[in-house]
Amino acid sequence: MITLSTILFVLILIAVFIVIWIFWAAFIGAGWEPTSMRRVRKMLEMAEVNSKDIVYDLGSGDGRIVTEAAKKYHAKAVGIEADPIRVFWSRLTILRFGLRSQAKIIWGNFFKQNISEATVVTLFLSDYANEKLKSKFLRELKPGTRIVSYIWVFEGWNPVRVNEDKKIFLYVIGQSNPTIKNRNYSIF
Repeated sequence: MITLSTILFVLILIAVFIVIWIFWAAFIGAGWEPTSMRRVRKMLEMAEVNSKDIVYDLGSGDGRIVTEAAKKYHAKAVGIEADPIRVFWSRLTILRFGLRSQAKIIWGNFFKQNISEATVVTLFLSDYANEKLKSKFLRELKPGTRIVSYIWVFEGWNPVRVNEDKKIFLYVIGQSNPTIKNRNYSIF
């Protein structure tokens, strides 16, 4: 027979699991809030993504940026997501669209993943996460790599393009960051 204390224990355990699941990604970089497909398309359009690009989406959530970059632009796309449930969902979406040869989702902490092959990085994180990522970007990304941030800016960096209406900011390594801004790099 199931006792009242057993039911309460199970309910508390479920509640704790749900709270951890909801806030897990926030501990690493940002909580999950899906970006509208209109903004996803605008982010990829602003970065001028094409079939030669390797797009990394940091905190990829349900994989919508990864799948859109692979489907519409024929780019290689990689998502990095800390939430195992969203990783599973994203991988199912990639399978559903038949994009396994072009897209993948890595389960892990994007601060600890090597992103040096990226030509485009997309993110919708937080101001704290963006600040923490600046040194990683300067260390790992090649000049000319485009970074598209939704809502949050990189303090001290100058965006090369801004969509005020949609709150999308495009940065280019070697052009946007003042530490190497004056060097002569090609953008694309």
